[in-house]
Amino acid sequence: MRRRKFLIVKRMKKNDVSIPNCLARRRGCRAGKISALPSSKLMKASLQGTKSISITLDLYDLKEWEEVLMSRTDERDIIFSRLNYKEGSPEYLDYYRRNPHLEERDRRLREPPSKEGNPSYEPLNTPIGDSVFQFLADIKKKAEGPVLSEKVEVDPQKMTDKLKGMSVYYGASLVGVARLDETFYYSHRGRESEVYGEEITQYHNYALVFAVELNKDMIDTAPFSPESVEVTKGYLDAAVVGMVISYYLRTLGYEARNHMDGNYLMPLPSLAAEAGLGEMGKIGVLVTKEFGPRIRLGAVTTNMELVPDQKKPFGLLSFCNQCNNCVLRCPSSAIPMDPVYEGRQRKISEEACFTVWKRVFTDCGICLASCPFSTQGDILKKETPPYNKGFVREQVEKHNIELLKKLQRNERPYHWLEKIEDL
Repeated sequence: MRRRKFLIVKRMKKNDVSIPNCLARRRGCRAGKISALPSSKLMKASLQGTKSISITLDLYDLKEWEEVLMSRTDERDIIFSRLNYKEGSPEYLDYYRRNPHLEERDRRLREPPSKEGNPSYEPLNTPIGDSVFQFLADIKKKAEGPVLSEKVEVDPQKMTDKLKGMSVYYGASLVGVARLDETFYYSHRGRESEVYGEEITQYHNYALVFAVELNKDMIDTAPFSPESVEVTKGYLDAAVVGMVISYYLRTLGYEARNHMDGNYLMPLPSLAAEAGLGEMGKIGVLVTKEFGPRIRLGAVTTNMELVPDQKKPFGLLSFCNQCNNCVLRCPSSAIPMDPVYEGRQRKISEEACFTVWKRVFTDCGICLASCPFSTQGDILKKETPPYNKGFVREQVEKHNIELLKKLQRNERPYHWLEKIEDL
């Protein structure tokens, strides 16, 4: 078991609040590297995935602390990037020279799964998702482009309202705006060989962040193919919204970039939380009070001045840390039981998760279906935080009973998604 390292920060004087304010405001690092646990005497931060050694900071020496706090996720490290590296390619040789402990495990994950005798593989349905991803791969190069005209002067508030309205019109279910700094961005790119290792140094100041709802009946079929078809449609819908908005902004004379599947410059869940769309849940993705985690996210970053939204906590953490339905139902045990904290990008085991994806020929999605917020919407209207165990247990049982009834009926949401042998 990997030992956890701790950074211990002495409580500062009452009139010197730089560090405590940062931790109190986020209770952790937006990049997900630090989870801060305030106590009566100390601020402890568990360093996740860093090579930093344990240190004790001087009360007024903030340099080392800022280096840790400002650390950013490297896209080369995420599972989708790693599995793209072809053996013998320059990116493969570079990455595993620096991370030899991952090479053999990643090689096993790249091995194609067996279709023969696999009940989850459906010859006519499984390729639907693959086709959507191929289409997204073909259009993702259009995610950024040159400014197309002279800049049109706009009112920030009116333009913010207009862009939110346009986003909903073109398919978004939820929309918010976040003010950006470099800590929201990846440190380096890594998904494609053409940009592998490229340091991200150009940043926009604002992000329009949006979520598209996924069909509840489709998600509830997880881990079978209708769930996967719906998730890929969510990526497609988010990409279309982002393309329309980014083209429009460039036409008005402003820089704009669409962050879509296969072509992100930043992790979107923590950005969406900053824009007021929801909170970070135990499964490592955004959970909204309207749809739970039953969404896909998109974002357009721009240099046009917009009016940022405030974060909107709705009591998820109090509920989530007592529920654990996703933890117990995850077939790969990829979701840790330990508590989730505000502002922290939850870390699950990507390798364990992807192992199940290979086995079932879909992106699984059991965690999405298992969340009570996915089915019941804004269930917290009934209570106010902190939530007692009885209330949480009641909501979980109600959700699981409804989900079980659906599975027992074995119904497909659409006729055209029936297995060919059932038609």
